Amino acid sequence: MGSVKMPSPFFWISTMALFTLSVAATVHQVGDSSGWTTLIPVDYAKWASSQKFHVGDSLLFKYNNTFHNVLQVTQEQFKACNSSSPAASYNSGADSIPLKRPGTFYFLCGFPGHCQLGQKVEVKVTSASSSHLPAPSPSPGPSPSPMGGPSASAPTPSAASTPSSYFFSMLCLSLEFALLYFVVV
Repeated sequence: MGSVKMPSPFFWISTMALFTLSVAATVHQVGDSSGWTTLIPVDYAKWASSQKFHVGDSLLFKYNNTFHNVLQVTQEQFKACNSSSPAASYNSGADSIPLKRPGTFYFLCGFPGHCQLGQKVEVKVTSASSSHLPAPSPSPGPSPSPMGGPSASAPTPSAASTPSSYFFSMLCLSLEFALLYFVVV
């Protein structure tokens, strides 16, 4: 009988490392705890400049949908606060918008006067780095747009933003060390 050759330790370690890194996408709640609003003065330009947006991350707009919405627009529409023909429209009150490609993206509230009050944000998305890979995407939403379709229900936070992700990462790291130990010994 022949013997079965086990994969090399490098195979196991690199597989587990890639799996662990795949949960590193970030959910950026627009406006942080203030959310998407005109009631509390939020400097969305300052907020966006303090963030690093990568392909695979997502934007989370949280707001009262009786008084606000989110429209994805062109740069020209953004500058003019023109909401007449958006590329995408969201109105659930908790919209998760995946950042699927690098580039600059523009969002504003389409309710009269809100954009003029500063309820607009410009987001500059860079390519994912080797230490920041996109997380697996949730089930697809209805009609896709340039950034992904509007979410029909409340978004699922990425694994990177939940306490269980810490446990999961530690579990994966422990498995990597266990595999390394058994392969070496």
